[in-house]
Amino acid sequence: MSVTTEKREFPGASGARLAARFDRPEGKVRAVALFAHCFTCSKDIFAARQIADELARRGIAVLRFDFTGLGHSEGEFASTGFSSNVADLRAAAEYLRREGMAPSLLIGHSLGGAAVLAAAPDLAEVKAVVTIGAPADAAHVVRHFGPALSRIREQGTAEVTLGGRAFTIRDTFLNDLEAQAVTQRLGHMNKALMILHAPLDDVVGIDNATAIYRAARHPKSFVSLDTADHLLTRKPDARYAAEIIAAWASRYVGEAMAEDQFDAPAAEDAVTVTETREGRFQAAVATRHHAFLADEPREVGGLDSGLSPYELLSAALGACTTMTLRIYADRKGLAPGRFSVEVTHGKVHAADCEDCSEEAKAMGGRIDRFERKIRVEGGAGELADKLVEIADKCPVHKTLSHGAAVVTKIEPS
Repeated sequence: MSVTTEKREFPGASGARLAARFDRPEGKVRAVALFAHCFTCSKDIFAARQIADELARRGIAVLRFDFTGLGHSEGEFASTGFSSNVADLRAAAEYLRREGMAPSLLIGHSLGGAAVLAAAPDLAEVKAVVTIGAPADAAHVVRHFGPALSRIREQGTAEVTLGGRAFTIRDTFLNDLEAQAVTQRLGHMNKALMILHAPLDDVVGIDNATAIYRAARHPKSFVSLDTADHLLTRKPDARYAAEIIAAWASRYVGEAMAEDQFDAPAAEDAVTVTETREGRFQAAVATRHHAFLADEPREVGGLDSGLSPYELLSAALGACTTMTLRIYADRKGLAPGRFSVEVTHGKVHAADCEDCSEEAKAMGGRIDRFERKIRVEGGAGELADKLVEIADKCPVHKTLSHGAAVVTKIEPS
């Protein structure tokens, strides 16, 4: 789905004009998110841009703005504090509400994560909250002030260098931070919560994620960002975070696509696939009870918004294999660990396919080759050979191996 980015501005809590960008899909907007950036950062930080772009491609519009005194917003940073950030968040939500787009999702990065946790209980329209590398208490930020911290307490103000930039910090800022009890607000939030945090984050330690998770009520989820750095400066890390957020949020803030994109099949056992006209290849796939998107990767002209046709076929083989193996294990009273199947697909010359069946080789020319790698938690042990035998009995495996009749008809208009 294509994305447009619009410049916006609105009055903040103190009356200063706050600069914002609104990333929205060119198609139907299924939800609106409000993004709060990290301490002394801006709406244009790499992670914010990447996450907003990816969410917008998936139908979730995002408003990201500069807090008072930062980026392109008006006001004096030295006169702000954590409380004013929370108030600016409420002002941003009110702006979206006036525009008829009240946010149903809040996303906060680092100290912005603490801010969304503090603001969420007061925003009735918000159904879900996401934090990325967030501290469990707002005062965590003062640990990075170094020697300037004592000067602020003694002199009332001092200059602090953060990320290569100088900021004037006053003692009122410290007092405001220390007065916050972010985790206490979690008990009153009544929103779904997802916590994203990198175990190796050296700015905000992983223990903060633990504290937030323990204080929150269900529904709550934790997702590890593995080797990502605190600011998500690597594109794969930022995109991964966005993909996880979009998938998780769809349970709480809207369907995967607008309902009118999906045409339910007339027959109980049928599958309907319909072009959405978003991008070149995107299609809405629907059964009687489920719906999702199919697409092609960006490198071949698609939007990469769903599995490709051959990925769907590989998924069918993998799913059928795990189900068949589990049925066998249950019938035999076995208790192996969790099954997982990795499937790869490629085109090969039949004559060169050493591990293909004689039937497949006899077809000649180039043939499709699917390779399965079966993993068993705890190891397969003596079951290994038997599992291969049972996997070959999977119905989808048989269909792919033996072929199928495909009958095509044109339905009258």
